[in-house]
Amino acid sequence: MPRRDVHIHLPDIDEPVTLDRIAGDWHIHQLARGHRFSTDDMVTAWLAVEHHPSPRRHLDLGTGVGSVGTMVLWHRLGRPDAAEGRSRVDPELPLPLMVGIEAQEVSHRLNRHTLRRADLEDVVELRHFDFRNPAALPPSEHHTYDLVTGSPPYFPLGKGVVSPHPQRAACRMELRGDVFDYCRAAVQALSRDGLLCICHAANDPRPEAALLEMGLTIRDRRDIYFRRNRAPTIAIWAAGFGGTRNDGPPVVVREADHDHLLDVFQPHMF
Repeated sequence: MPRRDVHIHLPDIDEPVTLDRIAGDWHIHQLARGHRFSTDDMVTAWLAVEHHPSPRRHLDLGTGVGSVGTMVLWHRLGRPDAAEGRSRVDPELPLPLMVGIEAQEVSHRLNRHTLRRADLEDVVELRHFDFRNPAALPPSEHHTYDLVTGSPPYFPLGKGVVSPHPQRAACRMELRGDVFDYCRAAVQALSRDGLLCICHAANDPRPEAALLEMGLTIRDRRDIYFRRNRAPTIAIWAAGFGGTRNDGPPVVVREADHDHLLDVFQPHMF
């Protein structure tokens, strides 16, 4: 997993911040004691680039500090085989390449710092909205995104401990909607040949129910095993309008002896 690198001070953030490597030589700003990106975000981004490595327009719902969006964008602009770096951006493609919508102000600000540091402000647009607000996605953008990603919180209120830290609480608990809200927003944004990639609890029936209720076809589901000899904790889904289901193999993060297997897929992405 990417390591915690440097503690820094940002004038518009009241808490200690770290600058952490997220993909290649790209870094991300996070609260030292707040919500931090995790395997959930990594596997969501990985599934997205496995299925759709070069989206024309990418929408990241509940983008948080930008971890999923940053990893997807790095695959396109920053990975070593992108020898020309940002010149890979097709001048015929509409800008921004990615839109991120986030309700929490502190996460929105941290993401802005990350984009500024990476000189990505002209290719990414951040919107400080609850994506359930119709103003977050104007009608002119409906059905224009060929990739939508999201890593929803998946603990209903009453079924987990609410963190006293507001940022961590909102990223873990369903304080601003649930997977049905994510899928509803995604369907509004997706083009007819678009793809939605999400992460959720593996034993929760709601993700598949939400995808089907919104008229999407599940094309791929992967269970994520944090340790091979334990039940999967989370799963990732890819879905779109039509198509057929073809679930890929599960992802094993660690063997029973604790050895990491993340580099089984990291060379292709991170």
